[in-house]
Amino acid sequence: MYREQFKKYLLFEKRYSGHTINAYIKDVSQFNEFCEYNNVLISSVKHEFLRQWIVQMVELGGMSTTVNRKISSLKTYYKFLLRDGFIEENPTLKLSLIKKQKKLPSFVEEDSMITLLDNINFTQDYSGIRDKLIISMFYNTGMRRSELINLTTDNIDFYKKTIKVIGKRNKERLIPLSDNLLKSIINYIDIRNNLSQNNNKFLFLTEKGKQLYPKAVYRIVNKYLNYVTNIDKKSPHVLRHTFATHMLNNGADLNAIKELLGHANLSATQIYTHNTFEKLKKVYKQAHPRA
Repeated sequence: MYREQFKKYLLFEKRYSGHTINAYIKDVSQFNEFCEYNNVLISSVKHEFLRQWIVQMVELGGMSTTVNRKISSLKTYYKFLLRDGFIEENPTLKLSLIKKQKKLPSFVEEDSMITLLDNINFTQDYSGIRDKLIISMFYNTGMRRSELINLTTDNIDFYKKTIKVIGKRNKERLIPLSDNLLKSIINYIDIRNNLSQNNNKFLFLTEKGKQLYPKAVYRIVNKYLNYVTNIDKKSPHVLRHTFATHMLNNGADLNAIKELLGHANLSATQIYTHNTFEKLKKVYKQAHPRA
């Protein structure tokens, strides 16, 4: 398989990292074993044989990312073989990457969110009141962690009951605030102003009056989600997924959710319909006598 020549090609001409080189060599070695098992010379491989290898990997449960890397490894390998005259035709020219598997976003069940916000005891000091508001803000608005961290008191319109969020590429959007959330914000700001003596413009602050930072927000969300759910990921982004999924499950229009989330196009929002469909399938199986 011209292992050493290929390795030098990756190192000195492609300038790949050691990690990538090792992965490519391993991939090509595995393909070489597949060729030997089927009594096919690696130099006489045809497109159909490559497809057979890919199908086998997928059927054995190979992840799309792993399979696609192996395809990339082979494409690079056969370019090397062709360039150095070891083969006369490149069988990978028509080889395409397989479609990536989309993971359904994790979310917290509605009952669990109700338990968290209505029954879990948050301390009544500054930290507890702030932490509960952070959870409520994520769940009620669907905003991103970076958007929450950069909120200022000027972003809130108490008369119109809206909050202005600065999203990706500095794109602004307005999100409505419920009466209960607005009351919680007002209560928090009163306590916050007593804490901060330096007139910090940011809405969410540490106990020392500094702007809250990403890891602190993650720790807060992770801590309280641990009380009510066993899902693997317990991050601020899970609350964004939870907001979108619950909105959709309760009849919200997909385009409205798109605008609230600040998605550039509808395709990014449509992944939440998969969660809704899974819920429908579960209800169908439980309720239909012939399901």
